[in-house]
Amino acid sequence: MTKIVIIGGVAGGASAAARARRLSEDAQIIMFERGEFVSFANCGLPYHIGGDIQDRQKLLLQTPDSFLARFNVDVRVMNEVISIDRQAKQVTVKNLLDGSEYTESYDFLLLSPGAAPVVPPIQGIQTPLTHSLRNIPDMDKIIATLKTNQPQHATVVGGGFIGLEMMEAFHQLGIPTSLIEMADQVMTPVDREMAGFVHQTIQEKGIDLRLNVALESVIHHEDNNSLTLTLNNGDTLETGILIMAIGVRPETTLAANAGLTLGELGGIWVNEQMQTSDPFIYAVGDAVEEKDFVTGQQSLVPLAGPANRQGRMAADNMLGRNESYQGTQGTAICKVFDLAVASTGKNEKQLKRDGIEFEKVYVHTASHASYYPGAEVVSFKLLFAPQNGKILGAQAVGKDGIDKRIDVMAVAQRAGMTVEQLQHLELTYAPPFGSAKDVINQAAFVANNIIKGDATPIHYDQIEQLSADQVLLDVRNPAELQNVGFIEGAINIPVDQLRQRMSELPKDKEIVIYCQVGLRGNVAYRQLVNNGFKARNLIGGYRTYSFAKR
Repeated sequence: MTKIVIIGGVAGGASAAARARRLSEDAQIIMFERGEFVSFANCGLPYHIGGDIQDRQKLLLQTPDSFLARFNVDVRVMNEVISIDRQAKQVTVKNLLDGSEYTESYDFLLLSPGAAPVVPPIQGIQTPLTHSLRNIPDMDKIIATLKTNQPQHATVVGGGFIGLEMMEAFHQLGIPTSLIEMADQVMTPVDREMAGFVHQTIQEKGIDLRLNVALESVIHHEDNNSLTLTLNNGDTLETGILIMAIGVRPETTLAANAGLTLGELGGIWVNEQMQTSDPFIYAVGDAVEEKDFVTGQQSLVPLAGPANRQGRMAADNMLGRNESYQGTQGTAICKVFDLAVASTGKNEKQLKRDGIEFEKVYVHTASHASYYPGAEVVSFKLLFAPQNGKILGAQAVGKDGIDKRIDVMAVAQRAGMTVEQLQHLELTYAPPFGSAKDVINQAAFVANNIIKGDATPIHYDQIEQLSADQVLLDVRNPAELQNVGFIEGAINIPVDQLRQRMSELPKDKEIVIYCQVGLRGNVAYRQLVNNGFKARNLIGGYRTYSFAKR
């Protein structure tokens, strides 16, 4: 009989326990969880604070009793594994209720300790009004502070998933909120120009968004239970609750103390079977380094989807199967008020850092047929290898149809498709749901035009560096320039007048064309090139250019 000991519940550990039981009725399965809750929806915590999920019980997916009844798993909450003896194949466990210690043997051990919020050593940070959010007790403490303190202002530090979700939760509760982010953008999985759409929405909702600044010190005023925050630019903020959401760090203490190999990024090293450097010990979830799907390099990606799949595979392999984890793309989505922002694969920042050659295209087009009510703009970015059209990554922002597009791109990338093949995707179309030429088809058409030489691109970040040998041409209608804005120094000839007015343009200079989203610019580009002009088209048009600055 195989005896499996699992350390940590939530996504990876609970998935492994359930899968192991489905494969073997006679395996002995024990799960240790140092907290009170074994399986809870940690991704749902901010939504309970904000009131979207009213019933707290809905966050508790399994209890020790339900796990025992359905899966015959011996779940021991409030029991912390404090050490691993690899030679004896046993763990030492501390019962946190009475302080007693005991040992438990194992045939296979699974580590699923997760990752803990990073709280930097900022002066005065440890106050009763300072919170991070990882689990149910953290959530309960935040709710208790809101009830007893009734803060007139909230501050969130960090513009990632948890930070953005907490910002929105406070806004829903009617609490004026500041969001502080050290980088020049929120939501770092997408690139700066795509985050510009999110910045606009955050500011439109009245959030005090502060980019490129960091929290330097905290003073707690016990008389009125408030905090004074000092930022590294000299500004100060008065606030009633502080959420630290600057990221997470893998929980590796137990693994390191047991002499298991850690990776270069600080996570637990595992092979493709999810085995650690000890073949009898497996590890899954936010604590492990996994292979990046695009580059093959080690990466740390704390997401629930990979953790669940890894837990399932580790259980398979403990019970004699041979399953390999196929790498992590980092497919993710976040709701920011009525906007969705999503990505898969690598972003431009990462590709530049790793020295990977890439080309990019932007399209801004309707989420479904524009003549059918309710269509919203999908702003879509596709990154690909110019030599072979390999899909490197994709990002999308908008109010409708964002998850659909990034899910399709995640599948296409995993299937090894190229941008040439993306042209041929046959996606559902009816006016309420899509367009005859979907966003993804359109992005693929633009990418293939570039690869084939049918289009010569220029990008928003190159517009400021035009030379004396280049002329900027705006092919929109004059009313658009007044209503939407324009780039200084451009000649304005609407695309529908271009054939008759080409003589106004110099043949000895390169014409840099732009329109609102790039579509009319491409029409103008083809007209000019077919008439012997040298030209480039601004990919993504004025919309990409303007939002990159927000």
